[in-house]
Amino acid sequence: RVQLVQSGGGSVQSGESLTLSCAVPGYGETHCLGWFRQATQKEPEGIVVLDTDGTTYYGEGLKDRFIISQDTAKETVYLRIERAQPDDTAMYYCAADSVACHPIVMAQSRRLDARGQGTLVTVSS
Repeated sequence: RVQLVQSGGGSVQSGESLTLSCAVPGYGETHCLGWFRQATQKEPEGIVVLDTDGTTYYGEGLKDRFIISQDTAKETVYLRIERAQPDDTAMYYCAADSVACHPIVMAQSRRLDARGQGTLVTVSS
């Protein structure tokens, strides 16, 4: 599995917004790109996946505050978290895969084509 390079994250106050970045060289047009997270002692949770045809799939209850976008020229995919809440505290991972094109599947897959190293987001109340 190829490791993607993530950036962004850190500590924010409740209600603030932040953007995570993930370099996806060579994957942008041929693979589904997505984000999932894992909080301490919890199972991975799929957040959002951008399919190769432009369709966006969101994890349950996450559509309102999480926005995925892609800059094809920079070969980078972004996750913007708006109005962050303490429950958003987790390790966040980006991923690229040719078949795991749904948030649940991507979060649970152990055979992703590529995955980021993870970045910690901490939201304080």
